[in-house]
This record gives sequence, C-alpha cells and structure tokens, in this order.
Amino acid sequence: MTGTRFRNKGQFTTPLSIAALGLVWMIAAALTADPQILPGPFQLIAPMRQELASGELLYHLGSTLRRVFWAFVLAMTFGLILGLVMGRFPRVDRWLDPWLVIFLNLPALVLIVLCYLWIGLTETAAILAVTLNKIPNVATVVREGARALDPELDAMARVYRLPAWVRLRHVVLPQLAPFVAAAARSGVAVIWKIVLVVEFLGRSSGVGFQIHLYFQLFDVTMVLVYALSFIGVMLLVEWVLLQPWERRVRRWRNA
Repeated sequence: MTGTRFRNKGQFTTPLSIAALGLVWMIAAALTADPQILPGPFQLIAPMRQELASGELLYHLGSTLRRVFWAFVLAMTFGLILGLVMGRFPRVDRWLDPWLVIFLNLPALVLIVLCYLWIGLTETAAILAVTLNKIPNVATVVREGARALDPELDAMARVYRLPAWVRLRHVVLPQLAPFVAAAARSGVAVIWKIVLVVEFLGRSSGVGFQIHLYFQLFDVTMVLVYALSFIGVMLLVEWVLLQPWERRVRRWRNA
C-alpha cells in the first residue's frame, strides 16, 4: 500500500518539477526583458511551428537520432563484451585496465577531431567518434557487474553442465541486467550530447549543425527551439523506454 502511494506521488512530482522549471524560466525572461537574450517559453511556439511546417526540424531531429541510435548500439555491444571479458578474466583485466583508464580520461573533443582528421568529415567518422567515447564507460560499469556475479550460481551451472550459451543467457545476463540498464541510461545521456558536438564540428545536418548555424547568426530563439526539441525527444525515450526497462530488470532484487 505504501509503495503504491509513493508511486502515485511520483507521478505528480515530474510534471510539477518541469512546471517549476518553466516558471523559473519565465521569471528569468521577464527580468531580462530582451527576447534576443532570453526569450520566454511561449515565444518559442511560433518558430517551432514554422520549423515543423517546413520539415526542417523533423529532418534534423531524424539525422541526430539516427546517429544516436547507431552509436548507442555499437557502444553498448562492444562495451558489454569488453566489460564482461574483463570482469570474468583477471589476466585480461590487468592487461586492458591501463587502456581503459586512458580512454576514460581522453577528452571527447580530442577523439572527435582525430576521427575527422584520420577518416574525414564523414558519417562513419562521426559515429565512430561517439562510439569510442562511450565504450570505456559501458565497459567499466559492466566489468563491475561481472565481478559481482554470484560464484555459487556459476558453480551450479557447471555442475549441471549447462552449455556456455545457456549459462550466459540464464545465469550471467540476468545478474548483469541492472548494470547494463544503468550503462544504457547514462549512455544515452552522454551519447546524444557528444553527437551534438560531432555535428557542431563537422556535419551538414542534425541538431548540432543547426545550433552551430544559429549560433553564428546570434539567434538565441532558434538555438533554444532545436535544443529543447531534441531534449524533449530524449526525455520521452528516457521515460517511455529506459526507466520502465530499468525497473523491470531490477524487480528480481526486490522479490
């Protein structure tokens, strides 16, 4: 009963928090009293409708979402494999740990610039730069999960001579699921920010490209239109897909 009451309160907390943020924004815009510096929330409606009607907003949102999707899939796949191997095999972990530390501390901007210099201003370079920036973070989280696997469950699976794939599917991955979910949630938040930087520096489409364009024109309104449109899409992904998935994979811990 208490849990249900808490969830019901949580359902109202999010919209109230966003409404409070909007109120702060309106007060700041009123105090500034200059739409060219900080337009109010309602002043973005007309230009956003115009961009939607022209198709520009949807086109650039689609380009950015495509890059986010491929970078996310590649980073999660390779990061999961790397983290699992490092967590399960101490010798491999000792060998690769310095590499992981170096890439964790390598600035994202450096990798982006190097990928563009080595490969060119191409879609492959853009997605590769974002993927390389995120793999170390995913690998680190998954490695900690692999280290925390229950050895007794693993021993039971070996006693029953379960095939490697079955052991991975029914013993290892269920225990890793909360760590993978955490890596996925943080991954989406980091990846889309890096994608915007990649587009800002070297692409001819996407939200980052449009922000760069309107930055050069000193158009704060259009910068906010594109930024908030994409933030809205990513919040929708977070609330509709990632958070429910994370709650689902954590249910067994509360059972």
